[in-house]
Formats: sequence, C-alpha cells, structure tokens
Amino acid sequence: MRIALFPLNAVLFPGGLLPLRVFEARYMDMVRDCLRSGQPFGVNLITEGQEVGQAAHCEAVGCLATIEDWDMQQFGVLQIRCRGGARFRIVERSVEPGGLLRAEVAPIADDDDRPLAPEHTPCASLLRRIVEDRNAQAAAAGPADAPPALPFTPPYRFESTVWVGNRLCEVLPVPLRAKQKLMALEDAEARLAIVSRYLKQHSVLK
Repeated sequence: MRIALFPLNAVLFPGGLLPLRVFEARYMDMVRDCLRSGQPFGVNLITEGQEVGQAAHCEAVGCLATIEDWDMQQFGVLQIRCRGGARFRIVERSVEPGGLLRAEVAPIADDDDRPLAPEHTPCASLLRRIVEDRNAQAAAAGPADAPPALPFTPPYRFESTVWVGNRLCEVLPVPLRAKQKLMALEDAEARLAIVSRYLKQHSVLK
C-alpha cells in the first residue's frame, strides 16, 4: 500500500478524531486527492524537523487518517476533521518535488479486542465522565446555528478494552513520545494496564 504522509506533532490513535488546519500547497493537494479518491493518508509523529517547510523525519509506525468533514471559512486555509483507522509501519519512503512524503507501508493488524476486565471498570467510568464533560464544553462553546464539532462521537464503546485504552491515551497529559509507544503497542490489555497504573500513581484512580 502506498500512501501520502502528514508528519505532525501529534499521535493519532485508531478510532480517534483529529482536527487539522491545512494551508501548505503540498497538503492542500494531498487533501484534494484524498477527497476525490476516498483514500486515507498517514499521520506519523515527527522525530526531527517541523510540520511546515522541509519534509520532516517521523516515526515508522503511524495511523491512517480518513477525512470525515472539511470546511474553508478562511481563503487558503482548509479545516479538516479526520478519523483514525488502521496502524501501519513504513517500509520505504520518498519525497516528491513539492515536498510531500509518500511511503510504501505494511498494515499492522488490529488489536485483539476483548470485553473490559473488571479491574479496568474504573477506567471506563473515568472515560465516560471525560467524554460527557468535554462534549458538553464543546457544545456550549460552539455557534448556536451549527452542530458542535464534538471531541468524542458515537458509537461510545465503554465495554471495549481497545476503545477505552485508546481514548484515555489521547487525553493523558504525557509526552508525545510516550503516546507514540502506547499507540504502537500491539496488545490492548497491556496498553490499558499501563494507563490504569499511571492514573493510580497520579491519584486519578484509586
């Protein structure tokens, strides 16, 4: 599979939502092509370089992003909203003349999802409160004549080890490199156990 890459100072998890402001020509063209073809692009955490300018170096493991919504309220600045899909590993990459990165990638199998273990019920309860609070804040802050862009959208899968773990990883106040390692883990139970331990160490959970 060959895809365009969008290196970012962000980590996208499967099932997560990612709003982006796009203004560089290479990424405007990328978004146009993705909208026309319905194909995703890849989001990878930057390891060296910046989001703008020369092509940045990035982590080998990334996440596919499918554009769900777009708008251009300001000329030359495209607002898009993406949903995280499957993870992948870069096999080979190249830089096009315009600076866009493209890569041959190998898909990473979805995590084996299991019903939430009883010891992780407090994690699901915490996530439920976070979802309700953040969605309420977004709804209150949005324009009255338009539906709010909620940070979490249905279906809510509070019984899923994968979903609960990924959503909590997104909101954890930890360095991006730590989030990258959590995203790249191929064991949902281990990921949620790490998150639970972190929350207990910081007295968020008992």
